[in-house]
Amino acid sequence: MVFKKLSPKQTEIFKFPHESYDALICDGAVRSGKTMMMIYAFIWWAMEQFDGGIFGVCGKTVQSAERNIIQPLMATKSVTDKYLVTYTRSMKVLTVRQGKKINYFYIFGGKDESSYMLIQGLTLSGVLLDEVALMPRSFVEQAITRTLSVDNAKLWFNCNPERPTHWFYNEWIKNAEQHNVKRLHFLMTDNPGLSEKAIAKAERDFSGVFYDRYVLGLWVRAEGVIYKGFAENPQKYKIDKVPILDKIIIGVDWGGNKSGHSFTAIGITPGYGELIALCSEKHEAKDTKPEDIYKLYRKFEDKVKAKYGNAIAVYPDNAEQVLLNGLRDHTGIPVYNSYKCPVIDRIRKIQQLVGQERFLYTDDCKTLVDALCNAVWDEKKLGDERLDDGTSDIDSLDSFEYSWSWYIDYL
Repeated sequence: MVFKKLSPKQTEIFKFPHESYDALICDGAVRSGKTMMMIYAFIWWAMEQFDGGIFGVCGKTVQSAERNIIQPLMATKSVTDKYLVTYTRSMKVLTVRQGKKINYFYIFGGKDESSYMLIQGLTLSGVLLDEVALMPRSFVEQAITRTLSVDNAKLWFNCNPERPTHWFYNEWIKNAEQHNVKRLHFLMTDNPGLSEKAIAKAERDFSGVFYDRYVLGLWVRAEGVIYKGFAENPQKYKIDKVPILDKIIIGVDWGGNKSGHSFTAIGITPGYGELIALCSEKHEAKDTKPEDIYKLYRKFEDKVKAKYGNAIAVYPDNAEQVLLNGLRDHTGIPVYNSYKCPVIDRIRKIQQLVGQERFLYTDDCKTLVDALCNAVWDEKKLGDERLDDGTSDIDSLDSFEYSWSWYIDYL
C-alpha cells in the first residue's frame, strides 16, 4: 500500500502533532480513511518526538488491533521505506527503528471492564485508541492516566458513531474544547482511495440506524423497526429454489411460560457467501414437558432432512443444560452449546447480510420472517437493545441467531 493522495480532512490529521491540542478525535463513517492515516501519523509523531519511548495502541481486542492496524501498517510502503518495523506477536509489541532511534508500541485490547488492569502501572508517551466507542470507560480512562506524567504526550482517538447517550460522545466529543481536543468528522468522501462505485457498495451494507451511523457518521439513537430494509420489502429476499449448500445447521430456543419453543434451520452456501433461512417453527411452551419438546423437535428435524438435507449440528440455548443434554438422546446430529455473542453484533451482521442481499429465506420460514419484520428497538433503554416484552417474537430470532452465531466471523 502506498499513500498517493491525501484528502483535506486526512491532511488535518498530520497537522495535529504540530498543534497545541492535547488530543485528536477522528469519528464518522466507516471506510473513510481515518484509521490508517491516524496510525501512520501516530508512528511518525512518535518517531519525531521520542527515542526509547513506550506507546500504547489499543483496539477492541488485541486480535482486532493486529488485523486493523498492525498488519495494514506493515504492508504500507510509505512506512516500511521510512522505518524498520518489526512485530513480536508473543510480546504484543511493535518495534519501530529509524537509524539509532527506537520506540516501542505495545498492543492492548479493551474488551471488558477488567481490561484496565492490562495497562495499569505503565508510563506511556502517547496512546492511540482505535474503536474507542466500543471500549469500557474504565479501560479508556486508565490509558489516558498512563500518559499524564509524560511531557508532550498526546491522545489519539478513533471511532465510528454509536448512540448519543454514549459516555465518550458526551464526555469527549461534546466537550472537545474543554479537553483541548481537535475533532475531525469523516465521511466516505474524505477517503480519496474510495471510488464512487465502492462508496455505493459500502452504503448498501447498512440500513436503519447503522446507515445513519456508519454511512452518514451521525451519533443517533436506535429507534423504530430494527430490520427496516428487510421489513419494507421481505419478498425481495424470498427464494423458490435453494442453491447448493455447504452446511445445514439447526438452532433451538427453549420456551417458558411466557414464551415459546422455537426451531430454525439455516443453510450456508460454499465460501460463506449466503445465509439462507430454510425452515422455522414456534410452539407454545406452557404446560409442555421435556418429552413433548423432543417430539416437536424431532418432527422439525425430519422435515428439514426430507426437504433440504442432513444438518451437521444443532445449537440449542446453552442456558438450559438439562434440556440440551436430553436432546442428545433424541437426535443423531451433534448437539453443541450455542455461542451467545452480543445481541447487537448479531443484529449488525443480519443488517449487513440484508444490505448485501446475502440473506435469503424460503416459504417455510413464516415465523422467522414475521419476527424479523416486527423486531423493534427498546426506546426506554439508554443502550442499543432489542425490545423484549412479549409484543414481538424474540424466541424465533434467538433460535435463528443460535444457528449461525458460531460462524459470525466467517460470514
